[in-house]
Amino acid sequence: VWATFWSVLHKWLMRVTTATATSSILSGAPRWMGAAAGFLARHMCFPTVPHSMMVSAMSLLLVFRTNSAYQRFAEGRKIWNDIVDTTRDFSRMIKLYEFAIGTSKCRRINSLLASFPYLLRHRIRPSLMSGMISVNDLNVERDRENSLLLYPDESLRDTDLEVAARAYDEEGTGASRRKTRDLCWVDKRTLPWKLIPGSALELCARAQNRPLWVCDRMAKELAVVDDLAPKFTNRERMTLIAYVDKLSRSIGACERIHQTVVPLNYARHALRSLTVWLWTLPFVLVKDLGLLTGPVVAVLSWILFGVYEIGSRIEDPFQGTLRLSIYCDAIRRDVLADSIARDTAFDLEEEKKPSADDDGDEDAIFEKDSDSEEYDGDGISAKKKRPTPKKGDFFESLGVLKM
Repeated sequence: VWATFWSVLHKWLMRVTTATATSSILSGAPRWMGAAAGFLARHMCFPTVPHSMMVSAMSLLLVFRTNSAYQRFAEGRKIWNDIVDTTRDFSRMIKLYEFAIGTSKCRRINSLLASFPYLLRHRIRPSLMSGMISVNDLNVERDRENSLLLYPDESLRDTDLEVAARAYDEEGTGASRRKTRDLCWVDKRTLPWKLIPGSALELCARAQNRPLWVCDRMAKELAVVDDLAPKFTNRERMTLIAYVDKLSRSIGACERIHQTVVPLNYARHALRSLTVWLWTLPFVLVKDLGLLTGPVVAVLSWILFGVYEIGSRIEDPFQGTLRLSIYCDAIRRDVLADSIARDTAFDLEEEKKPSADDDGDEDAIFEKDSDSEEYDGDGISAKKKRPTPKKGDFFESLGVLKM
């Protein structure tokens, strides 16, 4: 709008100048007005050199902004891809050592493992807290039998001034104060709450960091498994706990992206510089483009502000840029939903019946024995069969005569 107005004004001033110079009667204006219009029309245009020099600085600001945002997006995508891979490997190892861990404990660990990505998504995406209903909300009736009371689990951000002020106050006074949170309730029959087994559901709901609580519980379940030498020892136990450590580190990796934003001073400086450059751009283009200045500036503004907005959107990829629900559903299906079909991969036929090679080897042994030895009618080998010695034969062999 500003560029269009400026181009129309410039066009009108040029017309007034031309008309006044040719005939004051046709223009209907005195000569001094034509001179003033000509002066304004000539000096309302800026040279192109300043804006050309600013283009390099603007490109650096925008490129750094978009590159840093895309790196955060790619890192977030890699973190969740590692979570998917780790959960698949972890569930495979649990199944391999089910004979030592126990079937019931394996089921509990797999249920906790399937709930982990959902709880992590709730922590790094506060917008999902809208599904929690406050206990003070009188418009919704709570089902006391199927409801679960809990507090919202939200990861803090370093841009929260209230939290920073409270932290400084705790350091100075030593008094520990927490921000008051609303008590909410959810339907325990929905995901991920129905995945958490037994009494662990109530304990997990009370935790401040629920995905970390799930990791701690899985590690404890594995730590108390008894040895079954030589197939299950401390080496196998530590290997399984290492997978829990990887999941625990993924929590910190997601919180690092969610809590730390691009420096606010840099973002503001880039936005202000871009606004000033686009605001003064009509002064440069109006001389050459005329009435086309408005559409050209509008297109440039849409492109440049769009690039800036894209960088703002993807700098925290967990707020909708990445479809985390797809990852959570894939993990749940791999660990639980497809477990029956997946368990068939661990049932080897060789463990149930002897192989054909073993039968062939036994037949060869029997044939070798039958060829090398001769059997009589009683089934005893002729080479191994010896006559039973009589009582007097022993003395005859010693040269003693019977009396």
